[in-house]
Amino acid sequence: MKKVRVEEAIGMIIPHDMTRIVPGEFKGAAFKKGHVIREEDIPLLKSMGKEHIYTLEIPEGHLHEMEGAQRLAETIIGEHLILDDPREGKVNIRSDSKGILKINVDALMDINSIDQITVATKINNSAVDINTLVAGAKITPLTIDKKKLNQVENIVASKGNILNIWPFQNLKIGCIITGNEVYHGTIEDKFEEVFRRKVREYAGEIIDVVFVPDDSNKICEAVLQLKASGVDLIFTSGGMSVDPDDVTPEGVQRAGANLISYGSPVFPGAMFMLAYLGDIAILGIPAAAIFHDRTALDHTFPRILVGEKLTAGDIAALGHGGLL
Repeated sequence: MKKVRVEEAIGMIIPHDMTRIVPGEFKGAAFKKGHVIREEDIPLLKSMGKEHIYTLEIPEGHLHEMEGAQRLAETIIGEHLILDDPREGKVNIRSDSKGILKINVDALMDINSIDQITVATKINNSAVDINTLVAGAKITPLTIDKKKLNQVENIVASKGNILNIWPFQNLKIGCIITGNEVYHGTIEDKFEEVFRRKVREYAGEIIDVVFVPDDSNKICEAVLQLKASGVDLIFTSGGMSVDPDDVTPEGVQRAGANLISYGSPVFPGAMFMLAYLGDIAILGIPAAAIFHDRTALDHTFPRILVGEKLTAGDIAALGHGGLL
């Protein structure tokens, strides 16, 4: 650190918080660590009794933490992300689109292995809204060697961006609501509102809702009817359980769909079903979705909305973080 007169400190960096005290009115940091002194700061510094201050000298080949954090954040981001202004050596990263946050976890670990550089993110495959805070990029000391930022740039050049947002697509959705008790009017249906609420929360457009009894042939016909209408995705309801009257999976397969998974390691929602009829995803939603706000549906539907075609391996991987 270097001691200089305040009048000569313009453009220099304050290496620590500077406290201002006004008895009975204010006590706190008038200037934060890392602040670059401006000409208009001189009167306030003098009112605080400062004729001289210590300033930070940036070593050759180093950047101030603010510049370093900005460069770090700009290096790691991909599409549909925006940056807040640097503050205290950190830049917050936000989404500028509704969609799924995709994290390059391997590259992220490499970057966080570089001393004095830290990047923290939300979990991979998180559904995000516009302006959601998804990550922060921080330089921990007051200055950073440019060579360390060069390392980050080399990692990104080799392995790709650390963060991207995949925007939701406005898919056309058809719904099949099964159950003799609903079809015959014995009880009121609760599933349609669940489906509509999830579409409002994420994206898509429900273009048709079909009610059928517990009959695999009728379920098969409904699937083919919705396919003919041009849907991109089908929701089906049902207990999805060992109940002998629950024939939804049988009806879906009878329509020619390939059953990917019948059951998921997500609680609630363990009896979730995923099938594909060509490129049309068919999601079987168990009754847990009526009683719980977050189920296996929230770990799968958003990813399909961004164009992913989920596999049995993707469903198995949901067990990590699957206890909701």
